[in-house]
Amino acid sequence: MDLEQAMRRAVELSRAVLGTTSPNPPVGAVLLDREGEPVGEGATQPVGGPHAEIVALQQAGVRAYGGTAVVTLEPCRHTGRTGPCTGALVAAGISRVVVACADPTAEAGGGVDVLRAAGLDVETGVLPDEVAAGPLAGWLHAQRTGRPYVTWKYAATLDGRSAAADRTSRWITSEPARADVHRLRGEVDAVVVGIGTVLADDPQLTVRPDPGHQPLRVVLDSDGRTPVGARVRDSAAETLILTAADVPRHDLAAALDVLHRRGVVSILLEGGPVLAAAFVQAGLVDRIVGYVAPALLGAGPAAVGDLGVGTIGGALRFVLEDVQRVGDDIRLTARPEKEGN
Repeated sequence: MDLEQAMRRAVELSRAVLGTTSPNPPVGAVLLDREGEPVGEGATQPVGGPHAEIVALQQAGVRAYGGTAVVTLEPCRHTGRTGPCTGALVAAGISRVVVACADPTAEAGGGVDVLRAAGLDVETGVLPDEVAAGPLAGWLHAQRTGRPYVTWKYAATLDGRSAAADRTSRWITSEPARADVHRLRGEVDAVVVGIGTVLADDPQLTVRPDPGHQPLRVVLDSDGRTPVGARVRDSAAETLILTAADVPRHDLAAALDVLHRRGVVSILLEGGPVLAAAFVQAGLVDRIVGYVAPALLGAGPAAVGDLGVGTIGGALRFVLEDVQRVGDDIRLTARPEKEGN
């Protein structure tokens, strides 16, 4: 197995634990023996559990001696809930470490320097862009910006309607598309909606079938109008209702700061068109995942509300990154057209 193959396998491993590791990053690791054959692999476990490198070392045992560790993120050098991964790699007799992305945190960063000082051969920058755009994207964003990574999800018809004129919206998209949304929920730390969505649709906002991990349910409800019997208040998952007592009214950045301080790294925005427009206008949407159904309504609310755009020249532009068919629908993935894309 060559290094790029090993790194892509490490990304696959990290994707499998996405949404379960926060506030730690979802890291994947593959260990190769002296001949380049894989002898161990692992991914970061939930908080308090071993990191990816430790899981892989435990699997490899003595076969790791003299081998190569291929890791999506720079091994940590500090002692937190667990010991430093750099020390474990050195103690296991690893001779070479290959890293895709540097750790941007002051606490854990600098692991490659520790490894080099211990005499290990260290190679950095193997598939860095590919890895940074994968499962690590949200965590890296949160560390660099100090706020959670926001994915806005919407479902709409070909003419951009999120509901019919009578406000009914179940179901615009097909069952496979709805199942894909549950996958998205399972990959984030929190699902966010506004009080309008709670009052109109009474969503439960859980991942089904239950994977054993449920994201935090967040309702932006300045006036505290969430009904006592609302499904978001049930025991299926934890719920945080943010009122004007928690954050200033309409201050989305403050709401994200509250979530960031709770260890939330990534959120899925599932609110209606008004809340979506507010997040977009505030520049707080980092990714859009849209499900477009082959149907026409001709009337009804749009997927996003008024953005204050009066001319085509003022249109907010996005970079289309992926187009996939999901059941009878099309899933579009796009990011804002801004520096860094």
